Amino acid sequence: MGQVTQQQTNSFFNDSAVATGHVGISIYEPATGKYLYNYNAEKNFIPSSNLKLFSLYAGLKYLSDSLVGFKYFENDTAIFIIPAGDPTLLHIDFKSQPGINFLKNLNKNIYLIDTFKIKAYGSGWSWSDYADYYMAERSALPVYGNTVAFMLNKNRFETVPPPFSSFTLLQNFADSNKETTVLRDFYSNTFTTVQNNQSNETVFTPFITSVALAAKLLADTIHKKVTVINSDALPFNSNNIKAIHSRPVDSLFKPMMFNSDNFFAEQTLLMASNEKLGYMSDGEMIDYLLKNDLKNLPTKPRWADGCGLSRYNLFSPKDLIFILDKLQKDFGLERIKRILPTGGQGTLRGYYENAGGNIYAKTGSISNNVSLSGYLYTKQNKLLLFSVMINNYSGSGRAGRKAIEKFIQEVRINN
Repeated sequence: MGQVTQQQTNSFFNDSAVATGHVGISIYEPATGKYLYNYNAEKNFIPSSNLKLFSLYAGLKYLSDSLVGFKYFENDTAIFIIPAGDPTLLHIDFKSQPGINFLKNLNKNIYLIDTFKIKAYGSGWSWSDYADYYMAERSALPVYGNTVAFMLNKNRFETVPPPFSSFTLLQNFADSNKETTVLRDFYSNTFTTVQNNQSNETVFTPFITSVALAAKLLADTIHKKVTVINSDALPFNSNNIKAIHSRPVDSLFKPMMFNSDNFFAEQTLLMASNEKLGYMSDGEMIDYLLKNDLKNLPTKPRWADGCGLSRYNLFSPKDLIFILDKLQKDFGLERIKRILPTGGQGTLRGYYENAGGNIYAKTGSISNNVSLSGYLYTKQNKLLLFSVMINNYSGSGRAGRKAIEKFIQEVRINN
């Protein structure tokens, strides 16, 4: 069996990026069922986006092979759309839109059922980040990723979806060294772009969601009227409900993990809830998972959201080892390797460049906290599961990530 040497750990703990923080490490060899190394492995840490490994498990477990774009039932004159939480509907990165094609070809009145009341933000999210791309609102029927794409160019201005261009004030300045920004009013979908005269970029900014706005944007796209109705006034037989599937689930999970997409992770947890519980509730789905599928977690975590934005989340390194082991056992390591980035890819771009194909891992980063958990093939071709978590350190995010990289590379070489 391999080992982690005192020299390796001393080098890591003495790194200036780590020395001021709290550190937890767990390294496990599944072939032997033994831990190579533990340090504060049962203490709780803020996992940041390492939490997405738990949402990934929920999605893999409960979303079958393809995403439900939406559900519906119909009569002779009308069709009634039931939201299913699919975040890829009209998303700019997904060109194939089976649900939109289905609606375009209808010759019936279209009604959108207002079934679910979803809280826009997760528990413990920072309100001041409301206009940042990574904090798109959650909703029952997302459209366009619940963000506006502002395509800024010195010769043209365009938004996707197009209607938002009429709610945007353009401000230009001559200094090309200044950063282009898009500002949004806190209480309304009123935007201001502040761009230099050399702008040539696309900026994504969340909009305030509502079922009425989703219906309007849907209607603008399919060029048909979409009427919102309350589900309480419309009894129906659940046996007559059908589903439109949008795409294979892994086509969502891969960008969710490669790019650490918070919106996809949140919607994955809501979709899993909808399929398993019959309604969308992140809190109740989390409770169900902790009492059932994940009841044997080594420590008792605090799980607050689906993506890891919340500082309320608390998990131990051994909890991360548990979910990594469960993912490979329940769904196969080869599938998980296709979903997670390897060295030089996705959120590992610029890191582990010489370890491509030997490391598959999920990053985590919020201010003063970094973590990395995943699968590592050593020089002797042993498979190790690892989790390294650093909280409350005073260095930069890059410095923390580089310190973890150096440590993990030494583990890989010496085992």
